[in-house]
Amino acid sequence: MSFPINRMRRLRRTEILRNMFRETELSVNDLIYPMFVRPGKKVKNEIKSMPGNYQFSIDMLVKECEEAFKLGIPAIMLFGIPAQKDEKGSQAYAKNGIIPKALRAVKKEIPDLILIADVCMCEYTSHGHCGIVAGGYVNNDKTLKFLSKASVVYADAGADIIAPSDMMDGRVGVIRKALDLNGFINTPIMAYSAKFCSAFYGPFREAAQSTPRFGDRKSYQMDPANSREALREIELDIEEGADIVMVKPALAYLDIISKAKIKFSAPIAAYNVSGEFSMVKAAAKMGWIDEETVSREILTSIKRAGADLILTYFAKDIAKKMKGKNKS
Repeated sequence: MSFPINRMRRLRRTEILRNMFRETELSVNDLIYPMFVRPGKKVKNEIKSMPGNYQFSIDMLVKECEEAFKLGIPAIMLFGIPAQKDEKGSQAYAKNGIIPKALRAVKKEIPDLILIADVCMCEYTSHGHCGIVAGGYVNNDKTLKFLSKASVVYADAGADIIAPSDMMDGRVGVIRKALDLNGFINTPIMAYSAKFCSAFYGPFREAAQSTPRFGDRKSYQMDPANSREALREIELDIEEGADIVMVKPALAYLDIISKAKIKFSAPIAAYNVSGEFSMVKAAAKMGWIDEETVSREILTSIKRAGADLILTYFAKDIAKKMKGKNKS
Protein backbone atom coordinates (compact mmCIF):
# COMPACT_ATOMS: atom_id res chain seq x y z
CA MET A 1 0.00 0.00 0.00
CA SER A 2 1.16 3.53 -0.69
CA PHE A 3 0.36 7.09 0.34
CA PRO A 4 -1.92 8.22 1.91
CA ILE A 5 -2.50 4.91 3.75
CA ASN A 6 1.22 4.57 4.44
CA ARG A 7 2.89 7.64 5.90
CA MET A 8 6.48 6.96 6.86
CA ARG A 9 6.68 10.18 8.85
CA ARG A 10 4.25 8.89 11.49
CA LEU A 11 7.07 7.16 13.38
CA ARG A 12 9.40 10.17 13.09
CA ARG A 13 7.04 12.73 14.64
CA THR A 14 8.63 13.03 18.11
CA GLU A 15 12.01 12.32 19.64
CA ILE A 16 10.59 9.50 21.78
CA LEU A 17 9.10 7.82 18.72
CA ARG A 18 12.36 8.19 16.81
CA ASN A 19 14.27 6.65 19.72
CA MET A 20 11.82 3.76 19.96
CA PHE A 21 12.18 2.78 16.32
CA ARG A 22 15.90 3.47 15.84
CA GLU A 23 17.39 0.45 14.11
CA THR A 24 21.07 1.01 14.95
CA GLU A 25 22.25 2.10 18.38
CA LEU A 26 25.84 3.15 18.96
CA SER A 27 27.18 2.09 22.38
CA VAL A 28 30.36 2.79 24.30
CA ASN A 29 30.84 -1.00 24.32
CA ASP A 30 31.40 -0.81 20.56
CA LEU A 31 34.47 1.42 20.91
CA ILE A 32 38.19 0.66 20.94
CA TYR A 33 40.56 3.54 21.67
CA PRO A 34 43.86 3.50 19.66
CA MET A 35 46.79 4.93 21.65
CA PHE A 36 50.48 5.66 21.05
CA VAL A 37 53.19 4.99 23.64
CA ARG A 38 56.80 6.16 23.61
CA PRO A 39 59.81 6.20 25.97
CA GLY A 40 60.28 8.85 28.64
CA LYS A 41 58.45 10.19 31.66
CA LYS A 42 55.63 12.72 31.89
CA VAL A 43 55.47 12.86 28.08
CA LYS A 44 52.21 13.87 26.44
CA ASN A 45 52.99 15.12 22.95
CA GLU A 46 49.93 16.18 20.96
CA ILE A 47 49.89 14.82 17.42
CA LYS A 48 49.47 17.94 15.29
CA SER A 49 47.51 16.25 12.52
CA MET A 50 45.26 14.44 15.04
CA PRO A 51 44.04 17.06 17.55
CA GLY A 52 43.23 15.62 20.96
CA ASN A 53 45.44 12.55 20.43
CA TYR A 54 48.89 12.15 21.91
CA GLN A 55 52.10 10.21 22.13
CA PHE A 56 52.22 9.15 25.80
CA SER A 57 55.04 7.97 28.00
CA ILE A 58 54.01 4.91 30.01
CA ASP A 59 53.17 6.83 33.18
CA MET A 60 50.90 9.20 31.24
CA LEU A 61 49.46 6.31 29.24
CA VAL A 62 48.30 4.64 32.46
CA LYS A 63 46.51 7.83 33.52
CA GLU A 64 44.83 8.13 30.12
CA CYS A 65 43.75 4.49 30.26
CA GLU A 66 42.26 5.02 33.72
CA GLU A 67 40.21 7.93 32.39
CA ALA A 68 39.09 5.95 29.34
CA PHE A 69 38.04 2.99 31.47
CA LYS A 70 36.04 5.23 33.82
CA LEU A 71 34.20 6.52 30.75
CA GLY A 72 33.18 2.95 29.97
CA ILE A 73 35.55 2.33 27.05
CA PRO A 74 36.21 -1.42 27.29
CA ALA A 75 39.40 -1.75 25.21
CA ILE A 76 42.45 0.07 23.88
CA MET A 77 44.76 -0.68 20.97
CA LEU A 78 48.45 0.03 21.62
CA PHE A 79 51.01 1.23 19.06
CA GLY A 80 54.64 1.58 20.12
CA ILE A 81 57.28 4.15 19.24
CA PRO A 82 60.68 2.71 20.18
CA ALA A 83 63.77 4.57 21.34
CA GLN A 84 65.71 3.13 18.43
CA LYS A 85 65.04 1.35 15.16
CA ASP A 86 66.98 -1.14 13.05
CA GLU A 87 66.64 -3.14 9.85
CA LYS A 88 64.95 -6.09 11.57
CA GLY A 89 62.72 -4.05 13.89
CA SER A 90 64.17 -5.83 16.92
CA GLN A 91 62.34 -3.61 19.41
CA ALA A 92 59.04 -5.02 18.08
CA TYR A 93 59.75 -8.35 19.78
CA ALA A 94 62.12 -7.30 22.59
CA LYS A 95 60.84 -8.63 25.93
CA ASN A 96 61.57 -5.29 27.53
CA GLY A 97 60.46 -3.19 24.57
CA ILE A 98 58.07 -0.26 24.79
CA ILE A 99 54.89 -2.31 24.21
CA PRO A 100 55.61 -5.09 26.75
CA LYS A 101 56.52 -2.44 29.33
CA ALA A 102 53.31 -0.54 28.62
CA LEU A 103 51.18 -3.69 28.73
CA ARG A 104 52.55 -4.69 32.11
CA ALA A 105 52.09 -1.20 33.55
CA VAL A 106 48.50 -0.77 32.36
CA LYS A 107 47.45 -4.31 33.26
CA LYS A 108 48.80 -3.83 36.80
CA GLU A 109 46.73 -0.69 37.39
CA ILE A 110 43.60 -1.48 35.32
CA PRO A 111 43.36 -5.27 35.13
CA ASP A 112 39.86 -5.30 33.59
CA LEU A 113 40.70 -3.03 30.65
CA ILE A 114 41.06 -5.12 27.47
CA LEU A 115 44.52 -4.55 26.02
CA ILE A 116 44.96 -5.13 22.29
CA ALA A 117 48.50 -5.17 20.95
CA ASP A 118 49.07 -4.19 17.33
CA VAL A 119 51.61 -6.54 15.78
CA CYS A 120 53.60 -5.06 12.92
CA MET A 121 57.16 -4.06 12.10
CA CYS A 122 56.65 -0.62 10.54
CA GLU A 123 57.06 1.43 13.74
CA TYR A 124 60.26 -0.47 14.61
CA THR A 125 62.16 -0.85 11.33
CA SER A 126 64.62 1.80 10.17
CA HIS A 127 63.15 1.55 6.65
CA GLY A 128 59.53 1.90 7.81
CA HIS A 129 58.16 -1.19 6.09
CA CYS A 130 55.95 -3.81 7.75
CA GLY A 131 58.38 -6.69 7.40
CA ILE A 132 61.93 -7.82 6.72
CA VAL A 133 63.33 -6.24 3.56
CA ALA A 134 65.54 -8.38 1.31
CA GLY A 135 66.69 -7.12 -2.07
CA GLY A 136 64.47 -4.08 -1.87
CA TYR A 137 61.36 -6.21 -1.34
CA VAL A 138 59.47 -7.11 1.84
CA ASN A 139 60.07 -10.83 2.29
CA ASN A 140 56.84 -12.46 3.42
CA ASP A 141 58.15 -15.73 4.89
CA LYS A 142 61.14 -14.24 6.68
CA THR A 143 58.82 -11.76 8.36
CA LEU A 144 56.50 -14.40 9.81
CA LYS A 145 58.84 -15.65 12.52
CA PHE A 146 59.34 -12.12 13.87
CA LEU A 147 55.60 -11.44 13.92
CA SER A 148 54.97 -14.66 15.83
CA LYS A 149 57.80 -13.85 18.22
CA ALA A 150 56.35 -10.40 18.94
CA SER A 151 52.90 -11.90 19.46
CA VAL A 152 54.16 -14.30 22.13
CA VAL A 153 56.10 -11.52 23.87
CA TYR A 154 52.99 -9.30 23.96
CA ALA A 155 50.73 -12.08 25.21
CA ASP A 156 53.23 -12.88 27.94
CA ALA A 157 53.30 -9.19 28.95
CA GLY A 158 49.53 -9.08 29.38
CA ALA A 159 47.95 -8.46 25.97
CA ASP A 160 44.37 -9.75 25.96
CA ILE A 161 44.12 -9.73 22.16
CA ILE A 162 46.82 -9.92 19.48
CA ALA A 163 46.18 -7.83 16.35
CA PRO A 164 48.51 -8.48 13.38
CA SER A 165 48.31 -5.56 10.94
CA ASP A 166 51.21 -6.37 8.60
CA MET A 167 49.24 -8.08 5.79
CA MET A 168 51.79 -10.86 5.30
CA ASP A 169 50.31 -14.05 3.84
CA GLY A 170 49.93 -16.85 6.39
CA ARG A 171 50.70 -14.77 9.45
CA VAL A 172 47.50 -15.60 11.34
CA GLY A 173 48.20 -19.34 11.19
CA VAL A 174 51.82 -18.90 12.27
CA ILE A 175 50.84 -16.61 15.15
CA ARG A 176 48.04 -18.94 16.26
CA LYS A 177 50.48 -21.86 16.36
CA ALA A 178 53.09 -19.86 18.29
CA LEU A 179 50.55 -18.64 20.84
CA ASP A 180 49.18 -22.14 21.38
CA LEU A 181 52.63 -23.71 21.75
CA ASN A 182 53.48 -21.14 24.42
CA GLY A 183 50.35 -21.72 26.45
CA PHE A 184 48.26 -18.80 25.17
CA ILE A 185 45.45 -20.91 23.76
CA ASN A 186 42.83 -18.47 25.10
CA THR A 187 44.40 -15.34 23.58
CA PRO A 188 42.25 -14.22 20.61
CA ILE A 189 43.61 -12.90 17.33
CA MET A 190 42.05 -9.80 15.80
CA ALA A 191 43.40 -9.89 12.25
CA TYR A 192 43.63 -6.82 10.07
CA SER A 193 42.23 -9.00 7.31
CA ALA A 194 41.16 -6.48 4.66
CA LYS A 195 43.69 -3.70 5.12
CA PHE A 196 43.77 -1.49 2.07
CA CYS A 197 46.70 0.56 0.80
CA SER A 198 44.86 3.76 1.58
CA ALA A 199 45.64 7.46 1.38
CA PHE A 200 43.77 7.90 4.69
CA TYR A 201 46.74 6.76 6.81
CA GLY A 202 48.81 9.96 6.59
CA PRO A 203 48.22 11.34 10.11
CA PHE A 204 48.84 7.90 11.67
CA ARG A 205 52.26 7.73 10.05
CA GLU A 206 53.14 11.02 11.71
CA ALA A 207 51.85 9.74 15.04
CA ALA A 208 53.66 6.39 14.83
CA GLN A 209 56.69 7.76 12.96
CA SER A 210 56.30 4.91 10.48
CA THR A 211 56.45 6.46 6.99
CA PRO A 212 58.35 4.14 4.58
CA ARG A 213 61.81 5.45 3.71
CA PHE A 214 61.48 4.10 0.17
CA GLY A 215 58.73 2.79 -2.08
CA ASP A 216 55.23 2.13 -0.78
CA ARG A 217 53.14 -0.69 0.71
CA LYS A 218 51.19 -1.66 -2.39
CA SER A 219 52.87 -5.06 -2.67
CA TYR A 220 51.34 -6.23 0.63
CA GLN A 221 48.40 -3.96 1.50
CA MET A 222 45.29 -4.32 -0.65
CA ASP A 223 44.30 -2.43 -3.79
CA PRO A 224 41.44 -0.05 -2.82
CA ALA A 225 39.58 -1.10 -5.98
CA ASN A 226 39.18 -4.74 -4.92
CA SER A 227 36.15 -6.14 -3.15
CA ARG A 228 36.20 -9.89 -3.91
CA GLU A 229 39.84 -10.07 -2.89
CA ALA A 230 38.93 -8.56 0.49
CA LEU A 231 36.46 -11.37 1.13
CA ARG A 232 39.11 -13.94 0.18
CA GLU A 233 41.55 -12.35 2.63
CA ILE A 234 38.96 -12.47 5.41
CA GLU A 235 38.04 -16.07 4.65
CA LEU A 236 41.68 -17.18 4.71
CA ASP A 237 42.31 -15.46 8.05
CA ILE A 238 39.27 -17.14 9.59
CA GLU A 239 40.49 -20.51 8.29
CA GLU A 240 43.91 -19.85 9.87
CA GLY A 241 42.38 -19.12 13.26
CA ALA A 242 41.39 -15.45 13.42
CA ASP A 243 38.76 -14.88 16.11
CA ILE A 244 37.92 -11.34 14.93
CA VAL A 245 38.50 -9.88 11.47
CA MET A 246 39.00 -6.23 10.62
CA VAL A 247 38.33 -3.95 7.68
CA LYS A 248 40.60 -0.91 7.45
CA PRO A 249 39.83 1.91 6.69
CA ALA A 250 36.14 1.97 7.58
CA LEU A 251 34.35 4.94 6.05
CA ALA A 252 35.47 4.46 2.45
CA TYR A 253 34.95 0.68 2.74
CA LEU A 254 31.46 0.35 4.21
CA ASP A 255 30.56 -1.96 1.35
CA ILE A 256 33.32 -4.37 2.41
CA ILE A 257 32.10 -4.33 6.01
CA SER A 258 28.56 -5.04 4.85
CA LYS A 259 29.57 -7.90 2.55
CA ALA A 260 31.77 -9.43 5.26
CA LYS A 261 28.92 -9.26 7.77
CA ILE A 262 26.60 -11.11 5.41
CA LYS A 263 29.14 -13.76 4.39
CA PHE A 264 30.92 -14.54 7.68
CA SER A 265 29.81 -15.26 11.24
CA ALA A 266 33.04 -14.06 12.88
CA PRO A 267 32.92 -10.70 14.70
CA ILE A 268 33.78 -7.79 12.43
CA ALA A 269 35.94 -4.88 13.57
CA ALA A 270 36.37 -1.70 11.53
CA TYR A 271 39.07 0.94 11.89
CA ASN A 272 37.88 4.55 11.62
CA VAL A 273 41.38 5.65 10.66
CA SER A 274 43.41 8.79 11.24
CA GLY A 275 42.63 10.49 7.93
CA GLU A 276 38.90 9.99 8.46
CA PHE A 277 39.26 11.47 11.94
CA SER A 278 41.45 14.40 10.91
CA MET A 279 39.16 15.47 8.05
CA VAL A 280 36.30 15.88 10.50
CA LYS A 281 38.50 17.79 12.94
CA ALA A 282 39.76 20.13 10.20
CA ALA A 283 36.29 20.84 8.79
CA ALA A 284 34.91 21.42 12.28
CA LYS A 285 37.73 23.87 13.04
CA MET A 286 36.73 25.85 9.95
CA GLY A 287 33.12 25.90 11.14
CA TRP A 288 31.89 23.95 8.13
CA ILE A 289 30.39 21.04 10.10
CA ASP A 290 29.32 20.18 13.64
CA GLU A 291 32.00 17.78 14.91
CA GLU A 292 29.92 15.88 17.44
CA THR A 293 27.00 15.29 15.08
CA VAL A 294 29.20 14.28 12.15
CA SER A 295 31.46 11.97 14.18
CA ARG A 296 28.46 10.19 15.68
CA GLU A 297 26.86 9.87 12.24
CA ILE A 298 30.06 8.36 10.82
CA LEU A 299 30.40 5.84 13.65
CA THR A 300 26.72 4.92 13.39
CA SER A 301 27.15 4.32 9.66
CA ILE A 302 30.06 1.98 10.37
CA LYS A 303 27.99 0.01 12.87
CA ARG A 304 24.96 0.04 10.55
CA ALA A 305 27.14 -1.47 7.81
CA GLY A 306 27.85 -4.42 10.11
CA ALA A 307 30.80 -3.64 12.37
CA ASP A 308 30.63 -5.19 15.83
CA LEU A 309 33.61 -3.18 17.06
CA ILE A 310 34.93 0.21 15.97
CA LEU A 311 38.46 1.44 16.49
CA THR A 312 38.26 5.22 16.54
CA TYR A 313 40.16 8.27 17.73
CA PHE A 314 36.77 9.75 18.61
CA ALA A 315 36.36 7.10 21.35
CA LYS A 316 36.92 9.38 24.33
CA ASP A 317 34.86 12.27 22.95
CA ILE A 318 31.93 10.00 22.14
CA ALA A 319 32.17 8.19 25.48
CA LYS A 320 32.11 11.51 27.35
CA LYS A 321 28.96 12.59 25.51
CA MET A 322 27.30 9.25 26.17
CA LYS A 323 28.19 9.39 29.86
CA GLY A 324 26.85 12.93 30.14
CA LYS A 325 23.63 11.97 28.37
CA ASN A 326 23.12 8.99 30.69
CA LYS A 327 23.56 11.22 33.76
CA SER A 328 20.95 13.67 32.52
